[in-house]
Amino acid sequence: MGVRRRFIPLIRRFGNGKFQRRWQCGSFGYHFAAAAMKRLLCLLLLLFTSFTFARAQTVSRLHGTVRDERNQPLPGVNVFVPGTFDGAATDSLGAFRFETSQTGAATLQLSLLGFQTLTVPLSLPAGPEPLRLVLRTDHHQLGGVTITAGAFEASDEKRSAVLRPLDIVTTAGALGDVAGALNTLPGTTRVGDEGKLFVRGGAAGETKTYLDGLPVQTPYGGTVPSVPARGRFSPFLFKGTVFSTGGYSAEYGQALSAVVLLNTTDLAPETQTGVSLMSVGGSLSRVQRWERTSLAVTADYTNLQPYYGLVPQSFGWQQAPQALGSSVSLRHRTGQAGMLKLYGVWQQQRLALRQPDATLTTEQTVGLRNGNGYLNASFRSPLRRGWSLNTGAALTRDDNQVRPDDARLRELEESAVARLVLTNDSAGSRWSLKLGTELLAQHYRRTYQSAAGAPAWQAGRFREQRAATFAEADINLTDRVVARVGGRAEYSRVLGEWNAAPRLALAWQAGAYGTVSGAYGLFYQTPANDLLRVSRQLRFERARHALLSYQYSHDNRTLRLEAYHKTYRHLTVFDASQPLNPQAYQSTGTGYARGLDVYWRDRKTLKNTDYWVSYGLLDTRRQARQDPVLAVPTFAARHNLSLVGKYWIARAHTQVGFTASYGSPRRYHNPAQPGYNQGRLPSYQDVSLNVSYLTRLRGQYTIVYASVSNVLGRNNVYGYRYATQPATDGTLGRTAVTPAAPRMLFLGVFISINKNKPADLNSAPE
Repeated sequence: MGVRRRFIPLIRRFGNGKFQRRWQCGSFGYHFAAAAMKRLLCLLLLLFTSFTFARAQTVSRLHGTVRDERNQPLPGVNVFVPGTFDGAATDSLGAFRFETSQTGAATLQLSLLGFQTLTVPLSLPAGPEPLRLVLRTDHHQLGGVTITAGAFEASDEKRSAVLRPLDIVTTAGALGDVAGALNTLPGTTRVGDEGKLFVRGGAAGETKTYLDGLPVQTPYGGTVPSVPARGRFSPFLFKGTVFSTGGYSAEYGQALSAVVLLNTTDLAPETQTGVSLMSVGGSLSRVQRWERTSLAVTADYTNLQPYYGLVPQSFGWQQAPQALGSSVSLRHRTGQAGMLKLYGVWQQQRLALRQPDATLTTEQTVGLRNGNGYLNASFRSPLRRGWSLNTGAALTRDDNQVRPDDARLRELEESAVARLVLTNDSAGSRWSLKLGTELLAQHYRRTYQSAAGAPAWQAGRFREQRAATFAEADINLTDRVVARVGGRAEYSRVLGEWNAAPRLALAWQAGAYGTVSGAYGLFYQTPANDLLRVSRQLRFERARHALLSYQYSHDNRTLRLEAYHKTYRHLTVFDASQPLNPQAYQSTGTGYARGLDVYWRDRKTLKNTDYWVSYGLLDTRRQARQDPVLAVPTFAARHNLSLVGKYWIARAHTQVGFTASYGSPRRYHNPAQPGYNQGRLPSYQDVSLNVSYLTRLRGQYTIVYASVSNVLGRNNVYGYRYATQPATDGTLGRTAVTPAAPRMLFLGVFISINKNKPADLNSAPE
């Protein structure tokens, strides 16, 4: 009635004498036209009034919150009125809001994977009070049983996780590197002169890194022989990490052995400034948080020259490693549950050192300059009818220049990748569906100069365009059995062929806390850049995975056992005496890897103590690259053992950690003896310690951190470098490949400024 009271007096004024006399001041025709216009305006106002009144009476605004049985907010819940397009998805706080034109008796339906579908009767139009709704866990839905085969997850969000995100930065000996921490898990072999991930008999290039669902072309920084590489990304970027050592989803490809899935954080929790002062450099960061947006800017500088001046090095460093980098990270929440992420980073590295030449009688200077730029953009949002969208694109430019003495060797790689994934968690009452596609454009070029100013010789180049598509469904077969069925197909323009890779995984809930999982599938990968630059008449390299695992997790204790068998086909091999002859390259290499991985973590038995033990047994042989026969690869150890522990001293606000690692002797090729890869290195042994002290510096939360690797000073040998020609006495000289120094000492002070919530100094930095 309020709408009528507002407009009826105005309508009546069109008929009174005052308005009529004003319209009659002209001729009769003018008066007639004015009267017609008056009646038309009255009619339009009546129609507008009726429409506004009807809309005001029929449009209902529904709003409220959705929580679980533990009173925790549930994001991503699909809330809608059945039979209409009216609905919304809950945001990160479990809140929803939308309008509906339905009237009378109606129902409101709520659905989320892993929870019972809830139907709420309504009488529309509804009142102004918010709805407070609770979803109950449905043990018959997917998620009650988790497929754990092959996957080690670091996450605070899933109970099945065996690691937490900050385990990566608090593990002694890892030195804050993602690969360093993951090397303490079963299935990996520590290769000290590489610093990368070698998984279950596979080379480092067989492990693929994904950042927010997008493949990363250059996950490691530049390096030269005997100098280990480090990952390009700070572990503080990520809210969760999944390390899958085999049998992974059809969503991921171009990896014969393993994938590392890095999921970046969403909105920053608060505005904050960070200052880091370290024995090898420093960094500054600033995070600004608004209601729906956060922006983070960082600058990092590393210079090992002062450290090398204090600690003697076995390498003849002419320029100690230096690095300069900066990054920008933007996060913006869109709509009810959408998230837009932008991340860009630029890094530049330099180093130069003296190394023995091919004769081992003299030394040569090897310099490195590496410039890397990376831009990643991703977007995720719920759609209608249970569908959600996850899409993104990434650009990479990596310029690597190596300078042996006066020569110049330059590798330039530029790539662009795009990805789109559609997921429907409510496609059926007992199954969900995921569909996706991925596109890659890559340009690789390698040039060589014999000296500065000499003509550049084209040492190889190629352009790749690769397309992939995949489909996968999770099916709840019974209350205790879940299946994941999928497939992936790829086409490579540089190879001129395509592949099809079926994947299958099963999980059975064995009791309240145990899960038995199995996985089987085919996995393909294009040959590496240094192979494709010589010959493009190659095939996709292929691996077949079969694995069976058991995981028990309860009361802060986790036990995991996994047996696996992997076979290789179509590996690239070539004649070592003709490395630049395309005709010497063939896709005839084969191999296998089989073994058993054991993992045990206990955060309960010992007070204030957290520890895990991992062991891997590996039996592997392969023929790849320059291998003339099937042999144990030089990067594989039969036995790998790690013990990681952390102890919190509450009174001292200090956490002490240690890591003890053992790797059985690896193989190497001794050209002075018959056979191939017949030599055996000494075993790898390392004991590392770290300590974190929590305090306040001028009222600001501060962590004082110190770590030392290889405390016992073990002389680990990573291999031998042999002379190309025998000496005058007929012997073949050699020199051992060892670390630059027996130990690595790291000191750092990390200050967090402008924290709104005071940090708890009585809790471990986890």
